Parts: sequence; structure tokens; C-alpha cells
Amino acid sequence: MARKIRSDITVGSLEEKLGVAPGTIRNPDGRDTRSDKKLGTLRKEAEKIKSKKK
Repeated sequence: MARKIRSDITVGSLEEKLGVAPGTIRNPDGRDTRSDKKLGTLRKEAEKIKSKKK
């Protein structure tokens, strides 16, 4: 089982770590995410949108 990625990593660092192109990680609304945004913030936003859909 793979470990969950730490939530305090920035999107830019995560894209580098995973070896994906800049702009691959998107906001929940589909727009490109700022590279200095933290992964934890993205997770919170995604959860908020997910709970609204129910």
C-alpha cells in the first residue's frame, strides 16, 4: 500500500517529485493551480465541492 503524500508540499514541488509537466495538477474547478499552493489546501477545496454535490 502506498503512503499518502504530505499535505504541506507545494504543487510545484509535487509536480517535480512526480515527474509530471507543470500545470498537470488542477484546481477542483478545472483551472491550472498555482505552483505555490499547498496540497492540503487543494484537498480541502476538493472535499468542500464533493460535499456540496451530495
